[in-house]
Amino acid sequence: MTTPIDPQKLDRLAEVAVRVGLNLQPGQELILTAPVTALPLVRGIAEHAYRAGAALVTPILSDDQVTLARYRHGTETAFDSAAGWLFDGMAEAYDRGAARLAVSGGDPMLLSGEDPDKVARANKAMALAYTPARERITRFATNWTIVAWPDLAWARLVSPDLDDEAAQHRLAEAIFAASRVDHEDPVAAWAAHNAELRRRARWLDDHAFAALHFTGPGTDLTVGLAEGHHWLAGATVAQNGITCNPNIPTEEVFTTPHRLRVEGTVRATKPLSHQGTLIENIAVRFEGGRITEAHATRGEAVLRKVLDTDEGARRLGEVALVPHASPISDSGLLFYNTLFDENAASHIALGQCYATCFHGGDTMPADEVARRGGNASAIHIDWMIGSGQIDIDGITQEGSRVPVMRQGAWA
Repeated sequence: MTTPIDPQKLDRLAEVAVRVGLNLQPGQELILTAPVTALPLVRGIAEHAYRAGAALVTPILSDDQVTLARYRHGTETAFDSAAGWLFDGMAEAYDRGAARLAVSGGDPMLLSGEDPDKVARANKAMALAYTPARERITRFATNWTIVAWPDLAWARLVSPDLDDEAAQHRLAEAIFAASRVDHEDPVAAWAAHNAELRRRARWLDDHAFAALHFTGPGTDLTVGLAEGHHWLAGATVAQNGITCNPNIPTEEVFTTPHRLRVEGTVRATKPLSHQGTLIENIAVRFEGGRITEAHATRGEAVLRKVLDTDEGARRLGEVALVPHASPISDSGLLFYNTLFDENAASHIALGQCYATCFHGGDTMPADEVARRGGNASAIHIDWMIGSGQIDIDGITQEGSRVPVMRQGAWA
């Protein structure tokens, strides 16, 4: 093995990020956030962005050691601070037409040994400060996407049985396969994949279900759907008219639940890696759309702090359907990364809804989104509830049932 990361596939990933994920337009600016370890991918993205006619690429880099320094040496007040000025500037840039690209990576367990109270406070400060930028993203004010970098610390967690080089190679190849850059023509492969996802979304839109009913081990959950909801999948048209793929990879079709109409119990089928903390075996109860009981065998203190972020944090903002036989699930890997694990299983998200998941949602005011059942919150956190043991029925407006998934497969 000459290098753990195939340079040709890495270049294809950079190209897919720009051409498929963003569909970057000539003259557009690009704001790019990434861990400092991902510089090889950042440089490739910048090259393809400028080839596509970008006016300016502005990278904003983070570093795990700088993050740890805050927890090891920061004063008490350090954990209630966040760079609101930065996120205000990002929101202004999106309003002026800039595209947004995030590179996911870093150590998923970075903060697992730190004080849960400090982690929760820092996360809450970040969530609140990020609100202006996140609000533009959730309503697709501009074209945006997320791709992944095979960080070595992440690779060690995914493959603890392998040496560093083999572990990073394994993770890189899994990312490339899930992102469809192992095809000779990945852009064409994405076009075909998006067409299939759109077919699934149209089928769900045609049925206009009132609710979805999930059943399986530890799960008996009815998720009411928002009034006038619309299913999205794969490529999405942003408000600026540009068609983008928000997630690379993606296997989901998703929509907006009704924040007041979720009832029952549900158990997570995969761990949730949240802001450097691993939360395992989440089990919650919903009553009247709100989580009234919440437990986890690991990271429960962080989970409870997340739920107390604001009123909307205990309610759902998204429900997404993913077949158990997705390429990511078939890899047999637990990624400890929401971008990948959420595309291995059906999932729900606490917090902010996507206004675009309403018919006419692009121009719908916030009070109308709320009237139809959409949730508002400073957070949006996906966690996985699907598996090969989960059945899903659609409940029609008349109360009859239509099989949607059986044992994790499309029915």
